[in-house]
Amino acid sequence: MRFILALAAVCFLSLPALAQTAEDQPENPLVGPMTASKLMTIIRLIDSEARVSTNAAELTIQDIPVIVIADEGADRMRAMVPIRSASELDDKELMRLMQANFDSALDARYAVADGRLWGVFIHPLSPLEHRQFLSGLLQTVNVARSYGTAYSGGGVTFGGGDSNEIFRKQLEDLLDKSEEL
Repeated sequence: MRFILALAAVCFLSLPALAQTAEDQPENPLVGPMTASKLMTIIRLIDSEARVSTNAAELTIQDIPVIVIADEGADRMRAMVPIRSASELDDKELMRLMQANFDSALDARYAVADGRLWGVFIHPLSPLEHRQFLSGLLQTVNVARSYGTAYSGGGVTFGGGDSNEIFRKQLEDLLDKSEEL
């Protein structure tokens, strides 16, 4: 059903393009390579209060501040969530963060920059798909939320717990918010 809705949305969004020249057509985030402009369109749809510029945005997902930066020249994007000061991370904690980067943080990662510990999702920009971006955002929020406990991106877990269902519902919520595409 979701595929049919997405297909219908793409077809509907293409109709006005028939009457416009290529220069007049707005970029559709579901068609063609991802660009900074398309990424910012998606961000505006999932957070109407996001502060968006040409290639960067500050938004909030589930009360967690997220910064997104796109660099078309380098063909990269980065979503970041500040977690805490890095000045007091000890060897044991750093080892745990590296272990999480290997097995439970998934597409998000723990990183240190400018004296802070961050949750980050870094991806080539042009091949980035709408759903990958939303999943990466949620994983980044989840590594920040689960810091100090599960150290998990939340998308894939082993065992019979509730985490997979919680993550699936969160992803569906973001997909619903951005379905106007």
